[in-house]
Amino acid sequence: MLNLDVKKQLSRFLFEFKLQIPCQSVTAVLGVSGAGKSTLINVINGLSKPDRGFIHLNGTILYDGEQKIFVLPEKRDIGTVFQDPLLFPHYRVIKNLTYGAKKITMSRFDEIVDVLNIRPLLLRYPAMLSGGEKQRVAIGRALLTHPKLLLMDEPLSALDMPRKKEMLSYIEKLVNELNIPIIYVTHNINEVKRIAHDVVILEQGKLLDYGKTDSILQSAYLQEWL
Repeated sequence: MLNLDVKKQLSRFLFEFKLQIPCQSVTAVLGVSGAGKSTLINVINGLSKPDRGFIHLNGTILYDGEQKIFVLPEKRDIGTVFQDPLLFPHYRVIKNLTYGAKKITMSRFDEIVDVLNIRPLLLRYPAMLSGGEKQRVAIGRALLTHPKLLLMDEPLSALDMPRKKEMLSYIEKLVNELNIPIIYVTHNINEVKRIAHDVVILEQGKLLDYGKTDSILQSAYLQEWL
């Protein structure tokens, strides 16, 4: 369970978010550009510190303003995949995958490599990869840190439609075969329909709605998106 109750003053608005999110399957975070989606991701992973409130993951305190607790990003057991894969160009794929991982078992490595179908890429450099292949490597790198939660911040926005469809199938495999809970930021309704179990809607830094995907997609707010 991810339990958040945080506030952070931004230049455009006061970001306020209070919700308990079950750590299971895919929870999509939906909203227009500038709604606060990336802010939500960054307060969860520790790249941005709230002004006040708390964040708990599976009962562990990641941030508590009153107790002055702030767990550093690398200590949170949370993996993050951004729009830009952020691979090291001078490292081969295998070195990019294992970079930053404290302990890797061969069985775990093989499992992730096979689920993401990146074994043929291991000896290549990032410049030799397509956009979809780079994102699969970025996801693999995040998973090899043994995260309790995987955050994805618009990971498909730079890909063309065929690559997006391919990547969505891999994300489904992560949930079904590796049982990795994912919080998935997007502004694409079709991605939400395909993979999300629950949906959070953000507007101007506030939680507008939350619930099961089928129910949320019927909301009046999203009718103009469909």
